[in-house]
Parts: sequence; structure tokens; C-alpha cells
Amino acid sequence: MPRPITPEEKTYADDLMKRARVALKEIECYDQARVDRLCQAIGWATANEKTFKRIAQMGVDESGLGDREGRVAKRFKIMGILRDILRQKSVGVIEEIPEKGLVKYGKPAGVVVSLTPTTNPELTPPGVGLFAFKCRDVVIFAPHPRSKNTTFEMVRVMRDVLKREGVPPDVFQCVEKPSIPLSQYLMSIADLVQATGGKDMVKAAYSSGTPSLGVGAGNSTMVIDETANIEEAAHNTRISKTSDFGSGCSADGNLVVEASIYDRFLEQLIKEGGYLASAEEKQKLQAALWDAEGHRTPDTVAISAQRIAARAGFEIPADRKFIIVQEDHIGKEYLFSSEKLCVVLSIFKYTGFENALEMVKQIYEVGGKGHSCGIYSFNDDHIHRLALTTPVSRMMVRQPQSKANAGAFNNGMPMTSSLGCGTWGGNSTSENIHLKHYMNTTWVSRPIVEDRPSEQELFGEFYNTKVSEQ
Repeated sequence: MPRPITPEEKTYADDLMKRARVALKEIECYDQARVDRLCQAIGWATANEKTFKRIAQMGVDESGLGDREGRVAKRFKIMGILRDILRQKSVGVIEEIPEKGLVKYGKPAGVVVSLTPTTNPELTPPGVGLFAFKCRDVVIFAPHPRSKNTTFEMVRVMRDVLKREGVPPDVFQCVEKPSIPLSQYLMSIADLVQATGGKDMVKAAYSSGTPSLGVGAGNSTMVIDETANIEEAAHNTRISKTSDFGSGCSADGNLVVEASIYDRFLEQLIKEGGYLASAEEKQKLQAALWDAEGHRTPDTVAISAQRIAARAGFEIPADRKFIIVQEDHIGKEYLFSSEKLCVVLSIFKYTGFENALEMVKQIYEVGGKGHSCGIYSFNDDHIHRLALTTPVSRMMVRQPQSKANAGAFNNGMPMTSSLGCGTWGGNSTSENIHLKHYMNTTWVSRPIVEDRPSEQELFGEFYNTKVSEQ
């Protein structure tokens, strides 16, 4: 149990909230044109290459997690979010449906508390900030202690641009000395909580009594069938697995590969920079990645393949980007079929697509249900059957999972850094969390020509059948 909030922390939190509500009142009259222009200003201030690179690398240095060079690529998410929101309305009339007599009006959700994860201290503030400001919300960011300075620096940049544009800077605030009791109290007095991070963080958000946008754990699993382009699939696997040293919950964790192409595909993975662990090295890896109770060890998350191997007690060549483990079994006792959050990749072999479907379902019973899966295939029936049967909220076809399922410039998924996992993952939504989740909507209904089907049409074959007395 966390300790109680101190009087000093409560006073501090109340002051943050008071200032947030003053700012909320001041921006409620902004029209769509002004909101959109300011979103562009926030986007440029945070996503210009010089600023984002500096703060992204600061985040890696501060937390010790992730890839210092690769982290910089996340700036495309800010640009994608900006692209999406500039094409949507959020102020006044946002949608009209004349045939139904409906007009929808967008309204602010209010004060948002954003729990910021240690793996995205530079991306979450502008991502959440753009969605929120577009809806005329204000945000208090509660950073992870391990990367609080990075989050604070990004929020400072966002506040500075607001000041220059004559906007109350308290539209965005950041907790300077984060603690669990302080964050819990802030969540309890906010209007909306946005929680991206670990299971405990999301659970705390849902327990706050405030409407919350939470995410679920990942265990991303990809099927590679006999029609796959092996070179493309292996290349995309490497991109997805090594992005920010596999720290994202969308990074490929398990590959389910058709037997007839298994050896060729494994060979291609090695060409892409994979290191195939021996049976002995696999045992050492397991001991390094999980403790005796099967809990993932935090000091192996989001570090290089060489550092993971060293922690496990063996060496791999300097040019290897990720570690491949061959696995034949699925279940909670087989830890390599669970989420890994690092550059270790499990590979399974299947014969017959029905078996592939069953293996995927079994993997999600281990963990990651509701999050995402993917397939490398040109067989539309296989794609359709995987989509029908797999308990996930999003499925990528022939795309690098960690670069695609939260939105990309070459697919239609809404850009975001937060992925809802539906009731499978204990979340309120199965969508990519985007603009509509940050606003309230007023529906205005005018009368239309009556739309009342006949009883015979409604009840179909059951109409006029004998009804037994109850």
C-alpha cells in the first residue's frame, strides 16, 4: 500500500488544479481557427528535429532505457497526430447528419491528468497535449520519477510557446516532485485521466473514481504464412523488434511461422541482425529476463542485445541487433511465450493454418489479450480468419507492428501513443486513443419523418407465432 499523501503534497496538488481550472476557463472561448493555429505552434515547438532530438536523447540518458539514436524517430508520431487533428473539428458544430436530424457539438472534457511513462517521457506530453488543446482541455502531467526531468523539460517547451502566443501557460503543467500518493490524489480530483504505462499505473487510474483512458499490456504476435514475402517479413520484424530496444508494448514478441518456410525465414532473420540463441543460452536468458516467480526483471527492459546477453552470462557479436529464441511450448509456465519488452524474440513453428490460429489464441491467454497482432500473408482467407478469431483490438497486415498499429503515414490507423485494449485488456475502449476521447459531445436532435418499421418486419419469422402464457 502506498503511503498517505502529505499535507504539503496535497496543498501543491490543489494549487496545480486551481491554476489548471483558471486556464481552462480562459481558453473556453477560443474558436476553431485559433485552436488549430496554436496546435500548429505546439507541434512545431516540440517536433522540430533539433528540439525533439535533444529531449529524446535526454530521456534515454536520464532513464537508462531505450536507444539514444532510435528514440529520435518517435517525432513522426507528433506530426501524425497533428495531421489527424487538423483535419477534424472540435469546437462548435463538429458533425451534421441531416437524414437523422442530428447535429453534434464538441465541448472540452476539462482538466486531464496524464500519467507519463518512463519509456516515452518526450513523446507523451506533446501527443496528449495536442489532443487535449485541440478540444480546449488543459493537462497536468504526472511524470515517472525515473524520467521526470525529461518530461518537465518537454512541458517547459510547450509552456514557452503558449506564453509567446499569449495563451495561459498553465494550460500545461508538470508535477515537479512526483510520487504515487500525489498522482493518486490528482487523478481523484481531475475530470479525465490518461494512463499510458504499466499495469499498476493503469489500475491506479481506473481506481481513482475519475473517467480514465487506460491501455493494456502487449505481447505482440505475428503470423508468417507460406505466401509471405520472407525478405519483407524479416526486415519488418527487425524494424519492429529493435525500435527503441523493444521497449514498446507493440514490438514483435512472438513469431508463428509456417513449417515449409521456417528455416529460410530464420536464416533471413539472422541476415537482418538476429542472433540465434543456443539451448544453453536460452536457459541463461530466461534466468536473466525473469525472476524465480516469473516476474520480468526491470533491468533487462529496453537495453541492447549485447547488454542482455552480458547480463545472462554470454557474449554475442557487436553487430547483432536482437536475440532469437526457438520455442515449442506455449503457456504461463513457458515464459518466452509472454511479453518481453526487450530485443528478445520468440519463434514458433506451425503446420496447417488452423494450428496457427490456435497457437495465437494460446499465446494471448498467456498475456497481451486485447492489444495487437499481425500477419505476413497474401492469402485473404488467412487474413480474414485471423481477424475473426484473435482477441485483439488491432491487426497489422504486412507492416512492422511497433511502427504501424499506433498509426503510420502509410496506413489509416489514428496516430497516437496510447492503445486501448477493450474489455480483453481491462480497458474502456478498444480503439487507438485519439481526439474524440478527449472531448464531450452534445447531440442536438430535430424531428424527422417517422422511421417506424412494421411489427412483422421487426419480428420476422417469429411474428404471429403462438405465444405461451408466462
